[in-house]
Amino acid sequence: MRVLEIIASVDPRGGGAIEGLLRQAEARRAFATDTHIVSLDAPDDGWVGACPVPTFAVGSGMLSKPSGPLNWLWAHYGYAPKFVPWLKSHVGNYDIVVVNGLWNYATFGARQVLPQSGIPYAVFVHGMLDPWARGSLKHALKQALWPLCEGPLLANANAVLFTTEDEMRRARNTFWPYRASERIVGYGTADIVGDPAHQVGAFRKSLPALGDRSFLLFLGRIHPKKGCDLLVTAFAGIATEHPELDLVVAGPDQVGWRSQLEDQARAAGIERRIHWPGAVFGDIKWGALRACDAFVLPSHQENFGVAVAEALAAGKPVLITDKVNIWREVKSDAAGLIATDDAAGVCDLLARFAALAEPEKDAMRKAARDCFLRRFEISIPAKRLGRVLSEVATAHGRTPAMATSAIS
Repeated sequence: MRVLEIIASVDPRGGGAIEGLLRQAEARRAFATDTHIVSLDAPDDGWVGACPVPTFAVGSGMLSKPSGPLNWLWAHYGYAPKFVPWLKSHVGNYDIVVVNGLWNYATFGARQVLPQSGIPYAVFVHGMLDPWARGSLKHALKQALWPLCEGPLLANANAVLFTTEDEMRRARNTFWPYRASERIVGYGTADIVGDPAHQVGAFRKSLPALGDRSFLLFLGRIHPKKGCDLLVTAFAGIATEHPELDLVVAGPDQVGWRSQLEDQARAAGIERRIHWPGAVFGDIKWGALRACDAFVLPSHQENFGVAVAEALAAGKPVLITDKVNIWREVKSDAAGLIATDDAAGVCDLLARFAALAEPEKDAMRKAARDCFLRRFEISIPAKRLGRVLSEVATAHGRTPAMATSAIS
């Protein structure tokens, strides 16, 4: 089975969507599935050449970036005039197409081409239909665009893919009109690999101010949706009682918020206890996960949280809010602690973990690892997604028999 994945960018700094796509593609190789990607990246973007899945980058790059009003469209929507012609010319080479994410020029182009192509397609929404931002100007603009692009794209899709029941249920009342052939396929990530001592050493070396101190880890975009301000407040609440513990906030400063958070930490007198290494990858990232006492994600909205699954793979307790859509699984498996996404909830979250006795933390670490292996190890959701794609493609006469049997 030949699968074309459409995504705005293969830049790993983009977070969970591209990370999940790559891990899924790797796992599907065992199911006789050949995956290609088309993205809006420029061909000479460094991350395109580093992408482990064959990628057709059809963006134009910075040298031909337009001026004036088109500059806004370029920056915020990923305008790529070569995308639609490329898709029209190549879509027939594939058995099924998967559109990853919404609200960018890739979905606009997919809307123009896929419903009329005769090739079955699915849309993986990756949490982008959550009503968290409803009531904002941005949501109003999206609603205005919905009947023209995203709405018809979903309505004509052979499958609209969700990771959890919560995500699917919440999506139904975000935009109008809503019509979709809904399927829940789950999500996950690859197991942690590499030499633990080397990875921990690489992380500690990259952040000398931390030394060998214990720490809590936030790993993700520095963005208001992630609740980073609540985390700084909550850490200030336990810092005096637990002088042995620091906080590492690792991730790209996507909206220029970090300086405000640093001011917040300075006002609370804990600026020396919070470390900001920026985005981390490879051994440094895995070293951070292996070395931390616990992983913290106080999000106001989180479709899945690939970093949560990565922390579970490392056998680390996850301290998350009930707005992270896998919180029920974490709670059921006693793999972490859950709180509400407000100041009181996150303060209580950190205080409860810090108060645990070491045997209780050990039990939670074991439960975290077991939770990952049972629920989120990549082969599990990859098989589920593979079955859905195979069923859809077969219904349109597109799937080789060997692909169907391999994932049944």
